[in-house]
Amino acid sequence: MRQLQPINPNDMVVFGIPKESQAGENRVALNPDTVGQLVKMGVGVTVEAGAGLASYFTDEAYTAAGASIAPSVWADSDVILKVAPPTLAEARSMKKGAILVGFLWAVQNRDVAEALKAGGITAIGMEAVPRITRAQTMDALSSMSSIAGYKAVLLAAENLGKYLPMMMTAAGTIAPSKCLILGAGVAGLQAIATARRLGAVVEAFDVRPAVKEQVESLGAKFVDVDLVPDDTETKGGYAKELSEENQKRQKDALAARVKAMDFVITTALIPGKPAPKLITREMVESMAPGSVIVDLAAEQGGNCELTQAGQTVVHHHVKVIGPLNVASGMPLHASQLYAKNILALLKLMVKDGAVALDFSDEVIEQATVTHAGEWKSPTIKSQLGVA
Repeated sequence: MRQLQPINPNDMVVFGIPKESQAGENRVALNPDTVGQLVKMGVGVTVEAGAGLASYFTDEAYTAAGASIAPSVWADSDVILKVAPPTLAEARSMKKGAILVGFLWAVQNRDVAEALKAGGITAIGMEAVPRITRAQTMDALSSMSSIAGYKAVLLAAENLGKYLPMMMTAAGTIAPSKCLILGAGVAGLQAIATARRLGAVVEAFDVRPAVKEQVESLGAKFVDVDLVPDDTETKGGYAKELSEENQKRQKDALAARVKAMDFVITTALIPGKPAPKLITREMVESMAPGSVIVDLAAEQGGNCELTQAGQTVVHHHVKVIGPLNVASGMPLHASQLYAKNILALLKLMVKDGAVALDFSDEVIEQATVTHAGEWKSPTIKSQLGVA
């Protein structure tokens, strides 16, 4: 067990909240409310000046909650709490033996992860928190995915050029828009609920038959695909990569459904691998002019063959939108939810003003990417292909 504790009664373990440096990142790791709760746990909190402004939290609100404001927090903090992965320069500026908590995505940011390991940093990845019942309050992926699913429908509605609900007017009746959601995880289910609230007729598909009941409970039709019996779900509840035969059956079934839709929202991801390609160029070309695809998997390569991350591609008069960092578009609530996720994790680590890491705890073991110059998380080690 590794422990950080005060050197003398007047010293405190210092938690630092930096201003996010990644372009377009408007979230902050802790809001003033959670800072106040962390201070009550007997530690010090230093916030970089202006760190919360993009999320509408002022420096004055942080100081009122018990934090100090500083020009920088990287070199002097014992624990850094962050949202996006650090840059190489930020990773190398941390003092040896410090702790970093935030989204790391070690596979996609291997150079940063290597730098953290080489610097003796204990790096805890919020994306690596296991999906077990006890860790639900720490599941930042679900919190951010829920926001992304909601925003994706609003983005589709903004670009569609049509009503979503049925409209009965003096000039005639307008039929409701038809929507297909691919992937019924947290983002997909929120997208279904939002599209239904806005009046669209919704269908949804997922390779996991177990989610059919959840889809139908939200008022959507589940698209049944006759897949060869196989294990389509991981132990953690994520979809698994399909066999070639099942991929062919899936594409054949989806082609007919995509053609009939006004807009499609894709959310399918496979941990540690590029996003599966579900929508082909031919499917896009079969859609009516003015249709819209919002690909929430854009950052991982996209579920549509035409998706360009961070861009809107117009092909055969169909918009294919590849948004980045969707949750950051709602920074106040995204930061509020993320802060609660981090605080729940910190409650496993902070006791009487000291920070202790108990690696016999499944949550700590799985979420810790690097520790004492070594790779730690069994899941991350498997994804990285290291012993």
